[in-house]
Amino acid sequence: MHAEIISIGDEIASGQLLDTNSQWLSQRLGELGIHVLYHATVGDEVAAGVAVFRQAIDRADVVVATGGLGPTADDLTREVLAQATGRGLVRDDEALAHIRRLFARRGWPMPEQNEVQAMLPGGSRLIPNPHGTAPGIAMDVPREGRSPCRLFVLPGVPAEMVEMWHETVAGALRQVGEGGRVIRHRLVKCFGAGESRIESMLPDLIRRGRIPRVGITASKTTIILRITAEGATEQECFAATEPTVATIRQCLGELVFGEGEIELEDVVVRLLGERRRTLAVAEWGTAGRVTHALRSAAGAEGRVLGGIAVADNQILERVLDVPPALVAKHSAASAEVAEAMAVGVRGRFGADYGLAVSRFPEFDEAQPKPVFFALATPEGVRAKSLPFASHPAILDIFCAKTALNLARLELSRAE
Repeated sequence: MHAEIISIGDEIASGQLLDTNSQWLSQRLGELGIHVLYHATVGDEVAAGVAVFRQAIDRADVVVATGGLGPTADDLTREVLAQATGRGLVRDDEALAHIRRLFARRGWPMPEQNEVQAMLPGGSRLIPNPHGTAPGIAMDVPREGRSPCRLFVLPGVPAEMVEMWHETVAGALRQVGEGGRVIRHRLVKCFGAGESRIESMLPDLIRRGRIPRVGITASKTTIILRITAEGATEQECFAATEPTVATIRQCLGELVFGEGEIELEDVVVRLLGERRRTLAVAEWGTAGRVTHALRSAAGAEGRVLGGIAVADNQILERVLDVPPALVAKHSAASAEVAEAMAVGVRGRFGADYGLAVSRFPEFDEAQPKPVFFALATPEGVRAKSLPFASHPAILDIFCAKTALNLARLELSRAE
């Protein structure tokens, strides 16, 4: 069974407003076991809207649309629905009475134009909107030789849409036999290799038609493996994904750092707590990004002692005790200075670990120079270099995560 979500409005089609409704609805439909195959966005034009709805009705078993149910001249969804389904608009007295009561309760006079919100396509059903003037619309659209398309239209206001979904739409889908199963996604997060390398390390997991499905994507330099299973219950879905997750962990080893909403900084802070260790950060190129991430993680208090964002060579000497001669000899963008920064910040804060990021070199796509990372530990200093060659828009994010990953791997191996 497939579903399509339609977002209606010039503000969305033009990019002026971010469409969060479609994301939310996709997640809720998945929870009901209904696979969302299509998303469509259409502006406030009748002909375009009619074409989009007709296409959705033809190719999807369930269609959920949001937007265009207001009282103004650009709210055209009622007219679009009527033309797309070949039904005339009919006034719904229950809807009109609700709109009038809502205005009376608020002590406002009701403009005449709000009466249009009570006009629904013939044969459709009202979806109550307890706190808004725009009722939703539910209808079953016949399709020759097939089961009818179940169509639901909700207001674009997120709070109203969410309430109406929970109060009416989800239950309606269950009552007609839709949504009898559930779909669950399990996310396995990796760092330290790119998409193609990670895919090559997995034994044909990311292939079309495999059950459970495995997808791979990159999000801000984190590689995410998404395992999708369908079953009668959430527990059944989890059990179906478990062998695949175990295979991924076995094949990728230390590249896997967590699941779900976990980020690298969460893992580092958790490991610090488990080992009763503390950490401090000195960073030049990442300008405080590493410290901010760590301090934002739950449990950071008392484990992440602080950070220093270095902006010039004088800070290296005055705050971190990095000898000027060392900087003059090797430059601030060097392994030697990164190691000295890590040792200096560890001593300055009295921490068990000192994590450092060197100054970034000049970006040169043709001949990338390295950026250096260092971790001062009770046993010594670990250093790492990385070619400064990622896309400029994500270089600082990638470098910050590389520093966090250096700390994660060291803490994971520590006794």
